[in-house]
Amino acid sequence: MTEHNGAFGQGESIGSPDAVTPPSSTAVSPSANSLIVDATDSTFSDYIELSKTVPVIVDLWSTRSEPAQQLTPILERVVAEYAGRMVLVKVDVDANPQLAQAFQAQSIPTIVALIGGKTAPLFQGALPEAQVREVLAQVLDVAADNGVTGTVGASAESSAPAETPLSPEHQEAFDAIERGDYTAATAAYEKALANDPKDALAEAGLAQVGLLARLAGTDAGVIRAAAGVNATDTAAALAVADLDVVGGHVDDAFDRLLTLFPKVDDDAKNEIRLRLLELFAVVGVADPRVVSARLRLTNLLF
Repeated sequence: MTEHNGAFGQGESIGSPDAVTPPSSTAVSPSANSLIVDATDSTFSDYIELSKTVPVIVDLWSTRSEPAQQLTPILERVVAEYAGRMVLVKVDVDANPQLAQAFQAQSIPTIVALIGGKTAPLFQGALPEAQVREVLAQVLDVAADNGVTGTVGASAESSAPAETPLSPEHQEAFDAIERGDYTAATAAYEKALANDPKDALAEAGLAQVGLLARLAGTDAGVIRAAAGVNATDTAAALAVADLDVVGGHVDDAFDRLLTLFPKVDDDAKNEIRLRLLELFAVVGVADPRVVSARLRLTNLLF
């Protein structure tokens, strides 16, 4: 590819922002006439999972951008011709600033591919149709190299989620979580990662189980009271951050730890860094709150 501000092979895993739900292999299929769809900050995670079946082309556009107005119809036409081998997801950056931030869109339009849950930047600005066709053909080649070779239908019947059976290790972990056996769940996810170190679901599941295990049998009131007594108590701050993530107060959790970070010694800094990385995996690395917190952590580290 030439004249494209992007590259394959440097993908970043993307996860769902659902904090403590055990990972699932459910894939979302587009409904009738929805191989070309509009996504929002709140619905985009559906298409991350879909990218494990077919490549998803993300069009970050705006009505304010003339190049975007020129490019989008071309993308729609070319994607439609592939008849379900890929899906186009359009994101209005003005209405969905969190996604624009998550994809680090510096100019509009910005086109990104999702392949197997990983991002692959493609290009920025409008391209002639011939070059668009070339890029999307290469997307299919890269997807095939990564085992993403499915198709999705545009019929009404395809609107229901398609269940994919869990692997034995993931099923074992899920069952263990259901009965509250976090030790067994941890062992199952560790086995899954030993079999496939790139198993993003197992990595996220391991982080989720760690969070649940740390909070098992604890009292929220006691945890918050301990943190209130000493604002620089690292152990207390870590416990409250866990509690906040489980309760959906993700920004509060990250802010608490990042505010404490420069005030503690090196050992405590390392504890906070490792806990933040775990919580990033729990929340999902593409979540805008994680993107912002990761940048803040990087600035603190360097």
